[in-house]
Amino acid sequence: MNKFAKRLLVLAVAAVTTAGTFTTAMPVYAAEEETTEAGDDVDITLEDKPYLALGADLTADEQHKVLSYMGVEAADFDQYDVVYVSNEEEHKYLDAYVPKEKIGTRALSSVLVSLTEEGDGLKVSTYNINYCTAGMYKNALATAGISDANVIVAGPFELSGTAALVGTFEAYEELSGETLDEDVVDAAMDELVTTGELEQSIKGNSQDIEAMIADLKGRMANGDLDTREQMEKAIDEYAGKYDLGISKDDKEKIMDLLEKLQGVDLDWDSIASQAQEWADKLSNAVDGEGIGAAVKNFFSKIWDAITSLFE
Repeated sequence: MNKFAKRLLVLAVAAVTTAGTFTTAMPVYAAEEETTEAGDDVDITLEDKPYLALGADLTADEQHKVLSYMGVEAADFDQYDVVYVSNEEEHKYLDAYVPKEKIGTRALSSVLVSLTEEGDGLKVSTYNINYCTAGMYKNALATAGISDANVIVAGPFELSGTAALVGTFEAYEELSGETLDEDVVDAAMDELVTTGELEQSIKGNSQDIEAMIADLKGRMANGDLDTREQMEKAIDEYAGKYDLGISKDDKEKIMDLLEKLQGVDLDWDSIASQAQEWADKLSNAVDGEGIGAAVKNFFSKIWDAITSLFE
């Protein structure tokens, strides 16, 4: 990736988050009264040597608010590596996925990134991001080959959060010294957009949809999904596993995404690792439910035994 192309990635951090939606069901931004927080409760300090990308159109008050969500003290601001994101340059990267009128004219969303030790995995916190979930970010980052990092995404008020992913890619390049392949970044961006659209159309829990995408990519990493027929069968399998209502159009969209990923030189180890993290997370959740069900069943049997004495 040349410097010009790389710069486009640096500065494409706020377009969709400022004004647009992919469907009428996706909110753009709401009133400023409340702050919505989600994800892994990430804490990043100066000692972590993070990289900060700020929307260039933030007012002074909005920038102060975003920095406060990230835990960045005003007195320490000049010690951070900072880049400012322009809306004009966002369009150059995001117009391929989002209608221009949906991208808007102000660059607002921001991201703070730090690298972590190998094996720590991806952790993401969001503030005022009402469309992209932590799981969506993690899946897309894994597709781009990023496996160990802490990420905080923030807006001054509620935003969709889609374009912040690109700022994360740039931050990762600056921190790691590695250059992400432009086709890989494009595929990861496509994945984020597609997953968001699926969460609007598929009947089911959004986390289960993200887990399904991770599972499908994990199967691809193992070489199990080489044809559209195999992909379709696997999609049906996971739709049943996660109790998701997937339409024919949804299925086609997922298969198109998988085929695109198949044609890109991805870090499949990173993808397989992320798929395993989802599996472990869901397994723990199921185990927890199983314990609860066992306790409930135990007391149910006691009650049945007591009531039977009076029959």
